Amino acid sequence: MKVAVVGATGLVGSKMLQVLAERNFPVTELIPVASEKSVGKEVVFKGKPYKVVNADTAISMKPNVAIFSAGGSTSLEWAPKFAAAGITVIDNSSAWRMDPSKKLVVPEVNAHALTPEDKIIANPNCSTIQMVLVLEPLHKQYGIQRVVVSTYQSVTGTGVKAVDQLMNERKGVDGPKAYAHQIDLNVIPQIDVFLDNGYTKEEMKMVKETVKIMGDESVKVTATTVRIPVMGGHSESVNIQFAKDFDLAEVRSILAAAPGVVVTDDPANAVYPMPKDAHDKDEVFVGRIRRDESQANTLNLWIVADNLRKGAATNAVQIAEYLNQKNWL
Repeated sequence: MKVAVVGATGLVGSKMLQVLAERNFPVTELIPVASEKSVGKEVVFKGKPYKVVNADTAISMKPNVAIFSAGGSTSLEWAPKFAAAGITVIDNSSAWRMDPSKKLVVPEVNAHALTPEDKIIANPNCSTIQMVLVLEPLHKQYGIQRVVVSTYQSVTGTGVKAVDQLMNERKGVDGPKAYAHQIDLNVIPQIDVFLDNGYTKEEMKMVKETVKIMGDESVKVTATTVRIPVMGGHSESVNIQFAKDFDLAEVRSILAAAPGVVVTDDPANAVYPMPKDAHDKDEVFVGRIRRDESQANTLNLWIVADNLRKGAATNAVQIAEYLNQKNWL
């Protein structure tokens, strides 16, 4: 199994390598791909060094699968070239997510939508992935009508430059800025650019991607996405209105049985999901499960996951695992 990782030297790309190794994906040859300025550098995978190559070279090496994490413009340019060479692409950027001809996949929710003909498969937005993992089993049982989500997102979602900005500000060091504002000791209610409707691109990703992944346009979503000065994971406060009433004990048992979900909910002992506890883990953690007393058939809960793992690298590798199990690679 030849595996190319496009964007191998970036924050998510290096996490991809870590997850591929940890999950023992059957890599016989790794092909790390990056921009021209990184060509010739080495990355280490399972203790062995591999030289970074450019995209053209990678295609000529005929990998079975290419996992992309190099930004939308790179994906738009190169994913079709890899696909044309018969290489299956799993793309972590936003480039193909809302393309009606491409599948948008969270394996626990909609892997069944995949076919051997899918050569470019989109990995959803990090904050969407962790939310739909919790929504899907509840939707099956109670029928979701509306979701109101507010996010508390880690600086790691922006990349290395944002992590550096936070740590520099914490030390009182002036340096390059990833954000228009200070992030340390602050909260920025803007992720990505603002659109004409007053929402940010990140907020509309959550709205549209949730509907596409769940395959149900009757599910209404509204989102406010916020950057906070933490590392380790994204948190979400989620308010869910159902078509019918629910039992809280049953909600907990449904979520406890859901693949990839861990219920962490013991408020009497101050037990609830936090980013520091989700860091470097693949599961999605849910807690603060309680009835919304202001409205019928409505639930409040709190969801936390490591955005670089389940929100990006792990989800992409899980897609590759599914395709491999089906002998489609």
